[in-house]
Amino acid sequence: MIVYDKTLLDNTYIDEEANRLKESGFISQEQYKSIQIQIPKLKSQKNIFIQILFFILGFMLYSSICGVLSLFALSIIDDAYLFFIYLFTIIGFGAKEFMSREMKYFGFGLDDAFIVGAILALLIGVGLTFEKNYDPDFLVIIIVMAIVSSFSYLRYLNLPLALLACLGITGSLAYITFEYLIIGKSILPFVLLLFSGVCYFILKKKFQSLTSPYYYKGLKLAKGYSLILFYLSGNYYVVRELNYGLSGEYFYDGVSPEIPFAIFFWAFTFIVPAVYLVFSLKNKDRMMLWIGFLALCFAFFTFRMYHHVLPPEVGLTIGGLVVFAFTYFAIKKTKHKEKGVTFKADRFTNPNAFANLQTLIVASQFGLKPEAKVEESPMEFGGGGFSGGGSGGEF
Repeated sequence: MIVYDKTLLDNTYIDEEANRLKESGFISQEQYKSIQIQIPKLKSQKNIFIQILFFILGFMLYSSICGVLSLFALSIIDDAYLFFIYLFTIIGFGAKEFMSREMKYFGFGLDDAFIVGAILALLIGVGLTFEKNYDPDFLVIIIVMAIVSSFSYLRYLNLPLALLACLGITGSLAYITFEYLIIGKSILPFVLLLFSGVCYFILKKKFQSLTSPYYYKGLKLAKGYSLILFYLSGNYYVVRELNYGLSGEYFYDGVSPEIPFAIFFWAFTFIVPAVYLVFSLKNKDRMMLWIGFLALCFAFFTFRMYHHVLPPEVGLTIGGLVVFAFTYFAIKKTKHKEKGVTFKADRFTNPNAFANLQTLIVASQFGLKPEAKVEESPMEFGGGGFSGGGSGGEF
């Protein structure tokens, strides 16, 4: 199923792990260079900014190819735009296949642009094929996006494809529930809650039985996506405003109406972030910890949207004091622990990051510059015994 050579792909993952060990101080720079020389691997781009630039360049190249073909072909064949859209899809998939097999590109940026462009062209073609009275069938488009993105990720291992697959599957389920069930609008939050919860536990079980690193990043992304979707599906603000937006009703005051089971959704909004934080600390799950903190912030935002208890400046001050107190006591409690949840530095993070950041801030605030070494004069003095700056004691 995977398009890449398994040996080169394994060596690529070995190189990534060796780089992490080098950055953490477990191996030296010389050892890492020797590992790089010894093992051949796929061509990948580790710098995210350069990868984005290559993606933009690849998308421009793909667009140029499609544009040139359109100019030449449409002058010969009239009203054949749909054929050329599917031709552009074949070109994108073919270029991605060639780059992966022959050029050994793996997450380089150029190959990502061609596969994303091919999927986009395919979705446009499907929408134009199944349009009814100039209204495309969005369900067919979303289902095709879910299926094609899933198979493309299983073959090419590109993370953006995993995210597209998650969005496509979620969108298909939500659209079917809302459009084809009589009580779909009422049960949509509960359907998404059940779906995301089941997906999380399936992915968690899959992690425990995972033996190869090929799909690790994709499963991790899907796991985080299911946690976010679970919280957003029961958040009071999201449910209320989404219900208002999908109802199609117009209210003169512009305020969304109250929703059924409001007490349940209010409790869900504040309980789930606390559960995320507790279980993340218990299971040492960093991703769940960050999602829990973000969910807690969004919970306070939700409360402020509908209940203005305090002025904004007072609320921010009190919130800052609470966060400061929690952080202070958490550091005091964990800074001497050697295992479990601890405040000690993680060796898999850059140990000099905070020191470099502090130096940069100080230099920017006070205008400090590196001390310039004064160039020594080429004329040397000395050697005189008395009264002569350059005499050597005799004439």
